[in-house]
Amino acid sequence: MSKAITFSEYGPPEVLRLSEVTAPEPGPGQVRIRVRAASVNPLDLKIRSGLMAGTVPVRFPVIPGLDAAGVVDAVGEGADVTVGAEVLGSAVGGSYGEYALLDRPVAKPEALSWEVAASLVTVGRTAFRVLEQLGVQAGRTLLVHGAAGSVGFIAAQLAVARGITVVGTVGEHDIERVTALGATAVRYGDGWAERVTAAAPRGVDFVFDASGAGVLADSVTLAGDSARVITIADMSAARHGVRFSAGDSGQAGESLPELVGPAAAGRLTVPVWRTYPLAEAAQAHTDLEARRNHGKAVLTP
Repeated sequence: MSKAITFSEYGPPEVLRLSEVTAPEPGPGQVRIRVRAASVNPLDLKIRSGLMAGTVPVRFPVIPGLDAAGVVDAVGEGADVTVGAEVLGSAVGGSYGEYALLDRPVAKPEALSWEVAASLVTVGRTAFRVLEQLGVQAGRTLLVHGAAGSVGFIAAQLAVARGITVVGTVGEHDIERVTALGATAVRYGDGWAERVTAAAPRGVDFVFDASGAGVLADSVTLAGDSARVITIADMSAARHGVRFSAGDSGQAGESLPELVGPAAAGRLTVPVWRTYPLAEAAQAHTDLEARRNHGKAVLTP
């Protein structure tokens, strides 16, 4: 037996419980890891609350969590990984536990901390995927809403590294942090469109909304075409003719190895805000729902 966080009904963070569970067994191509870090993603909160019940059905009890990093302790048939290897990846069947299954593990460089390794998976793939879908090329201008958030922060760095001019909307307290990436940071809130226009007088070519802050209508106006706008956070996307991006696609599904190297070398920053003991998963969810975090929250079994 092992310990994991579970929930047996939809509800507030308090439905999360530290439970005794049977350690999972790896199937073909899978590995089981002794979890060293598991990141908390906004989707975890939506699934737990029942907001995603219509699109992400679950079977109770549920072990939440999408991402994990740890040490391989069991290997399924056909998995090209050895016991004792340090890896990271997307979890199958949840990551909030002492053990988790990964079906596409990626080697963790020694220089990469456990917390950053776990935090990189979903947010890194998402940022990479959206840039791929937008098709932004060097010399163009990209507006990133929520550029100080976990996904937006990575997207801004990837875009700057590709020679793309980045303008990011952020809170007042994050202007310096995002400017340090090589982006132009402008304050969000009333008048943001005018401030973006002043910061990018030659116009905005593409928009990535990672904020879900009701900015799509003005973003389409700035970009001149709804096809040049993508959101990962605003469920009203279809009403504006904007794509809602979800799930891995194309090269993005295999992008994690391309992100791990730069992160280990310090060329890609993944902000980790706070770590919590596994038993405090409910507090981590509470803090994220209250938007107290400035970066990733991570559970450490």
